[in-house]
Amino acid sequence: MGLNNQWMQRDLAVLWHPCTQMKDHEKLPLIPIKRGEGVWLEDFEGKRYLDAVSSWWVNVFGHANPRINQRIKDQVDQLEHVILAGFSHQPVIELSERLVKMTPEGLTRCFYADNGSSCIEVAMKMSFHYWINRGQPAKKRFVTLSNSYHGETIAAMSVGDVPLFTETYKALLLDTIKVPSPDCYLRPEGMSWEEHSRNLFAAMEQTLAEHHDTVAAVIVEPLIQGAGGMRMYHPVYLKLLREACDRYGVHLIHDEIAVGFGRTGTMFACEQAGITPDFLCLSKALTGGYLPLAACVTTDEVYSAFYDDYPTLRAFLHSHSYTGNPLACAAALATLDIFEEDNVIENNKALAQRMASATAHLADHPNVAEVRQTGMVLAIEMVKDKASKTAYPWQERRGLTVFQHALERGALLRPLGSVVYFLPPYVITPEQIDFLAEVASEGIDIATRDKVSVAVPKDFHPGFRDPG
Repeated sequence: MGLNNQWMQRDLAVLWHPCTQMKDHEKLPLIPIKRGEGVWLEDFEGKRYLDAVSSWWVNVFGHANPRINQRIKDQVDQLEHVILAGFSHQPVIELSERLVKMTPEGLTRCFYADNGSSCIEVAMKMSFHYWINRGQPAKKRFVTLSNSYHGETIAAMSVGDVPLFTETYKALLLDTIKVPSPDCYLRPEGMSWEEHSRNLFAAMEQTLAEHHDTVAAVIVEPLIQGAGGMRMYHPVYLKLLREACDRYGVHLIHDEIAVGFGRTGTMFACEQAGITPDFLCLSKALTGGYLPLAACVTTDEVYSAFYDDYPTLRAFLHSHSYTGNPLACAAALATLDIFEEDNVIENNKALAQRMASATAHLADHPNVAEVRQTGMVLAIEMVKDKASKTAYPWQERRGLTVFQHALERGALLRPLGSVVYFLPPYVITPEQIDFLAEVASEGIDIATRDKVSVAVPKDFHPGFRDPG
């Protein structure tokens, strides 16, 4: 028995993995990773895998980055953790100062959580509580986009709309209002992204006109709907939404957990619309992919609604044990240093262009409906019929075939259903991008053959997207 197999057997005896049907691992080997370096992950038998999905979208500057490593090592010798209620520490103060400085004007206060889902809950609770403190308790509903995903805690699921993640838990979810997404994959032939996104805003305008008296906030994933299949839309939608939220007296929550810190081509996606949301939710790349940390950055207007004498009970009594953890804040500070010192956003433009050119040929593939890109995120949508954009039945798990082929070739490509995507660390080289394009092309060719290589179960939830 090889080392990988030994570790796999020990794992399967005791672990329950996230977003996984564990029975898959009766046939699909689990891959234990021993070490990482740069864009590479290495298993216990020395095989390497290029991490094309940044280990669930968190890693920006490579595994075992020496600059982030050193900052954490220095911090662990000084202070590992302290309660953030009534106490503070240098890393969290410096990180908050830098986030306020680098985020859009008007965002002045940082509230910390442990992960993206919890950060969404913070923003939703703050908005809801704000309206109570301002004497408008009827404003307690949330408006969200179809096909959206904001996390997997209860409130975060409530504002999501990917049935695979929400259908089972319907009875637990909040009553939210969903409007059609400006997703440009669905635009009519010949229509531009901007025109389609403008047209789709009419539904949001009508919803706010009818329901603003009972709506606390609108929540969106700006520019890219990640777990919904890397679907993308034009920044004009965000500009129109900001104007409408101001008009109707509704908060705007931007979930930039996946798309912040350069993924869309600018440091934050909202910059491309020239707007400031009322709440900016950040996580994932915030610590360079090292440690769990999330920041909900908001305005003085929101902050002031909670600032009062204690007996009024207007305070925001929300907490996490590891709020503002010094080690995580140190990793975040090192990550921000790299952004500042290495001209990352500008350098990414050349990498994004290489991703586009390396995959351009796939636009002509008979089973590829679209190759779309926003900044450092590129997605390739496989379909059964190109002309009609008819999707493959999700049960066929075509993306799984691409995933398995990529592993054989030494790449971690974990498609979202039939959507193959690149979301790599920013330290990737042009040659490594070419390698990923080659592997993806081969995998798509194999996956779109008429014969499906995996068993197809009986229909359970039509229209669900298998996460790959």
